[in-house]
Amino acid sequence: MNARIPNLSRRQFIVGSAATGAGLSLGILLPLVPRIAEAQTPLASPEIGAWVVIQPDDTVIVRVVRSEMGQGTITGLAQMVAEELECDWSKVRTEYPTPGESLKRKRIWGDFSTGGSRGIRTSEQYVRKGGAAARIMLVEAAARQWGVPATECVAINSVITHKPSGRTLRFGEVAQAASQLDVPKDIVLKSPKDWKVIGKPLNRIDGVADKVTGRQIYAIDLKLPGMLVANIRECPVFGGKVKSFDATKALAMPGVRKVVQVGDTAVAAVADTFWQAKTALDNVAIVWDEGPNAKVSSEAIHKMLEEGLAAEQAFVGNQRGDIKAALAGAAKKHEAVFFYPFLNHATLEPQTATARWTADRCEAWVPTQDAETSLAAVIAASGLPAEKCDVYKINLGGGFGRRGAFQDYTTQAVNIAKQVPGVPVKLIWTREEDMTQGRYHPVMMCKMTGAFDADKNLTGLHMRLSGQSILAAVRPAVVEQQKGRDPLVFQGVFDGSEHGIGYEFPNLLIDHAMRNTHVPPGFWRGVNANQNAIFMECFMDELAEAAGVDAVEFRRKFMAKYPRNLATLNAVADAIGWTKPAPAGVFRGVSQMKAFGSYVAAACELSVANGTDVKIHRIIAATDCAYAVNPAQIRRQVSGSFVYGLSALFEQECTVKDGRIQQTNFNDFGSMRIAQMPRVETIIIEGGGTEWGGVGEPTICVAAPAVLNAIYRATGKRYRNVPLKNAGLKLV
Repeated sequence: MNARIPNLSRRQFIVGSAATGAGLSLGILLPLVPRIAEAQTPLASPEIGAWVVIQPDDTVIVRVVRSEMGQGTITGLAQMVAEELECDWSKVRTEYPTPGESLKRKRIWGDFSTGGSRGIRTSEQYVRKGGAAARIMLVEAAARQWGVPATECVAINSVITHKPSGRTLRFGEVAQAASQLDVPKDIVLKSPKDWKVIGKPLNRIDGVADKVTGRQIYAIDLKLPGMLVANIRECPVFGGKVKSFDATKALAMPGVRKVVQVGDTAVAAVADTFWQAKTALDNVAIVWDEGPNAKVSSEAIHKMLEEGLAAEQAFVGNQRGDIKAALAGAAKKHEAVFFYPFLNHATLEPQTATARWTADRCEAWVPTQDAETSLAAVIAASGLPAEKCDVYKINLGGGFGRRGAFQDYTTQAVNIAKQVPGVPVKLIWTREEDMTQGRYHPVMMCKMTGAFDADKNLTGLHMRLSGQSILAAVRPAVVEQQKGRDPLVFQGVFDGSEHGIGYEFPNLLIDHAMRNTHVPPGFWRGVNANQNAIFMECFMDELAEAAGVDAVEFRRKFMAKYPRNLATLNAVADAIGWTKPAPAGVFRGVSQMKAFGSYVAAACELSVANGTDVKIHRIIAATDCAYAVNPAQIRRQVSGSFVYGLSALFEQECTVKDGRIQQTNFNDFGSMRIAQMPRVETIIIEGGGTEWGGVGEPTICVAAPAVLNAIYRATGKRYRNVPLKNAGLKLV
C-alpha cells in the first residue's frame, strides 16, 4: 500500500473514533461524508471506486463496512450497490474492509458503526453512489475500447452494450481498464420507480446454508496457528477491583500457561483450551475489594427512582402550552406509575475477541458492531500508534447494541495478549460473566398524569421519567452540551423529527429526573423507545377509557398533524378488524410510535386463561420505513424484534443484591419459546420522502404495549410493571 497515512495522533484517533462510534449507535447523526473521489489506491484489483471490485469472471465483490449479525444488513447493502451498478445479482459477493485500511485512506469508507437501525438507512446515499460510480466507469471503459461515445452504451446484468452496433463486453473484460479511470463526482441516482433490485425479497447473501450446517465461523469458533485461549473473571460488583489473588493451584493444572491480572478489576487464565482456562480460573483464589457499591440493592434503586418522580428539578424533552395550568384547572386527573427494569443483551455468543500483540504490531479479530471503535480500543490498549494496529471483523453471534460502543472485551483481549507476546490469544467469556458484566438496558420509572375538563376532553398530559441516562455514562460530553440533559431518554416522545411524538396535545410536558446507578447502562435493541412506548401507549388506553372513547378513535383525535403515524395505526386497526367483534374469549390491543426514523404500529389478539395464562394468537405490525430494500428481510426483522420485546415483557429482568447482578444464566433470565410465539403479520408501507427509516429496532417497541392493552381488556387489570412474571402472568 502506498496511501499516505493521515497526520492523526494516537490520542486523536482513539477519542474521535470512540465518539463517532458511540454517537452513531446512540441515534445522533454526526456529519460524515465518505470521500469516494479519493479511492485511488486499490485494496484488491481491479477496484472500481471504493465500493466495488470486479474480477475477470464477472464476480462482483461489494465492500460493506456495516456488521452482519443476523439482521440481513449486508444483503440490503449489496442490493443497493447492485441496483445502481446494473450487475448480475447471482455473481455478487461481499467483503469487509478493515478500519486500519480505511484510516490509511482517509476514512474512505466512512462510518463503520452498525447500531440505531442505521445499517441501511444512513448508508443508502453513498453506497448507491458507489455502485453508480462503478457503472459509469465500466461503461466509459467499454466506450473507449470501442471508440464510441459513452452515451451510446448501456449496462444491464453485468454486460455493456453499444446500442447502435449491438456489440457487447462483460464487466470482467473491462474492469481493469475501468479501475484506471477517475471516479466521477456528479452522480445521479435512479428514481425509486425504476428500481429492479431494491425492493425485491432476494435471498440472503451471507450463507444461510452454512449457518444451518455449522460451517459458518463466528468469533468464538476462530482458530489461528499456535492460538491459546483465555477466560476472565471481573469483580462482580461494578466499581470494585482485584485486591489479591493466588494462582498456585491453577498453574499446576494441565494446559495452563499463565494467570494474569487484567487492569485493576479482573483476573484471567490462559491455557491451551477454553475448558482448561475456565477450570483453572475456578481454582484461582481471588480476593475482591468490592468498593463503595457492595451494599446496593434493587430496593434502594427503586426508592431512588420513586424520589425522582416527585423531584422539582427535571430536564425537559418535549413541551407545549402550560401543563401546570392545565393540571391545576382540571375537573378530573388520571395518574399511573410504570416501571421498566435493567435488561441484559444475552447474545447467544458471549463476549469474545482474539488478539495478537508484539512490540511492532497489534491485531485483533473482533465480532464488533463498530470496527472503528474496536480499533480505537486496540490502539489504546496496545500502546502502539494507529498505523501499527488493525481489526478484522468476524461474524457476530448476536449484537443488539452490546458490541458497539462497548469494547471492554476487546480491551481485555489485548491486555491479556500483551502478557503473552507474539501468540494469538482468544478470550471467551463464560455465560455467567456475560450476564453479570453487561451494559444493561437502563432502569426507568414513569409517572403519567392526564388532565380532563368537565366534558371529559383531555386538556393536558405530563410524563415524568425517572431513571438512568446512557449518554451520561458513555458520552458525557453530549450531556454537557445539552446542559445536563440526555436527549436519547426521550426516544419516541421527543420533539425532534427522528424520534418525535405522534400526538398533538393541548398542553404537554415530558421531562426526565436523571437518577444514575452504579450499574452501567447500554444500548439495548430499541433502547429507550421500549419503555417509552409502554408508558405512552398504555396510558393512552387508560385516558381513552377515562374519556369514554374507543382507544383507536381517541388516538386519532390527536394525530391530524401526523399522517404517517396515523396511517400505520389505521393499517393495523383495519387488518385486525378493530371495529368488528372479536371471537369469543379473544381481546385486542393497539399501539403506535415513531422511532429510528420509522413509523410503526401493532395490533394483537390474545386470550387469558385462569387469569394468568396468556396466549397471544396473532400480532399485526405495520412499518413505514420510507423504502423497503428487502421486504422478506423486513418481515423477519419484525418477527425477531417481537421475540425480543415480548421476552422482555414477560420473562426478563436483572436485579441487584449486594451490589451485583443476581441473574447468571438463562435459567433465571428466560426467553419465550417457539410454541409461545404468536403468528406475526407484517404490513409494509413505503411512505417515501428523503428520510429512510430503520427496521430492526423501531418495531420492537410496539409489541409490548399492544399486548398489555389487550391483557387489560381480558382481565380488567392494569399491569404497569415489567416483567409480567412478577405478577404471576405467563405466556402459553
